[in-house]
Amino acid sequence: MIPPGRALRVAALLAGLLTLVGPLPAAAAMPSTFGPVIGSAILCRSHLDNKYFYDYLQTSFGKSYKHDGGAFWFKTTDASLWGVQVKEVWVSDDTSELVFVGALTEAKADELADAVKNAAGVRFVPQDASKYPLRTSNPGTTIAYVNKKSKIYCSRYKPLPRG
Repeated sequence: MIPPGRALRVAALLAGLLTLVGPLPAAAAMPSTFGPVIGSAILCRSHLDNKYFYDYLQTSFGKSYKHDGGAFWFKTTDASLWGVQVKEVWVSDDTSELVFVGALTEAKADELADAVKNAAGVRFVPQDASKYPLRTSNPGTTIAYVNKKSKIYCSRYKPLPRG
């Protein structure tokens, strides 16, 4: 058992440290709007505005943990789409002529395609007869399977700037 005087000193020390470094980031729980906002974007059912989705993801999950491949990547905690756990989500930066939003799962591509079809009614078609073909939906969503993980994403060309 910690003596009462020592416990107070430790608590005061921790409070002082928090004052110096600021509050510790909380574990980012999945927001209730994750499915409708991110899920709809990934299924190409909404307008893709990378600034909007970047702000949404940063508010929901904190700062991106990496900036790679023309995208900001965010780790998710307890997030799921269509009944499939989502490990990471990403949104394009402004370096590409495309704007895109996507998610990484540990599900096999056919399992993910079936989950989306059952939950949202979107059907995916394999693009060739290879062992791991890209699968695409009519609205333009793509599922790619690499290294035992599936990536599902929507990408569109950026609109022309107003002139």
